[in-house]
Amino acid sequence: MKRKLGGTILGVIIVICFWQLGSMLLNKSFLPTPGAAGKAFVEQLISGNLTEHFLVSTYRVVSSIFLAVLLGVPLGLLMGRSPKAAALLDPIVYLLYPLPKVVFLPIIVVLMGLGDGPKIFLITLAIFFQIAVVTRDAAKAIPKASLQSMQSLNASRLQMYQHLIIPYCLPEILTSLRITLGTAIAILFFAETFASFDGLGYFILEGMETRNYPEMYAGILALAILGLLLYAIVDLIENYFCRWQEKE
Repeated sequence: MKRKLGGTILGVIIVICFWQLGSMLLNKSFLPTPGAAGKAFVEQLISGNLTEHFLVSTYRVVSSIFLAVLLGVPLGLLMGRSPKAAALLDPIVYLLYPLPKVVFLPIIVVLMGLGDGPKIFLITLAIFFQIAVVTRDAAKAIPKASLQSMQSLNASRLQMYQHLIIPYCLPEILTSLRITLGTAIAILFFAETFASFDGLGYFILEGMETRNYPEMYAGILALAILGLLLYAIVDLIENYFCRWQEKE
């Protein structure tokens, strides 16, 4: 944990140094110094303006991730452990998974209107398939010897899932969740810049359109912090529920 924290701090310092260097070399208003962006970040945070947009975006992305996991994990487990379900559902997944989900945003807005609903639906739709596919592949990869050992103990179907299938798949599920966080944040930004009046995406776009670049970068910092917090939460979940896979 200390190594990860030290690596994160070092990474932040390196990014700030390159940012400062780029700002000095370009000397353009669209790339303010880290200090100017940090000052705007603190000012907007104290005023409550940035805090409000941050909370709105957090609600949207966390709700989307929760729904995607709630729907994608059971479906992936079913596809991975049931040949009949796989034969029925795999073609549908193969058809829909490669499609860029962001193209459906105008249609979703027309059908669902403005507000949180269409944004949550779009993010959920985008990351649902990633989680389902990774879970399916993990469930398929469970060693037969492990399954036979559980069956020899007369384990029920519920016990099989509780003590073998879910624990075996959990590290892969959490890995997929890390990967989908980047997708979720990117689609959140896109959705909040389209027919939206709140959220960090709207805040960043407003700063760009008004050429208030320090505030625009303050919004980008807030979006980066949101992603970092979510990533840290996934790490904490893994450290707690997957302690058995820790290596010396």
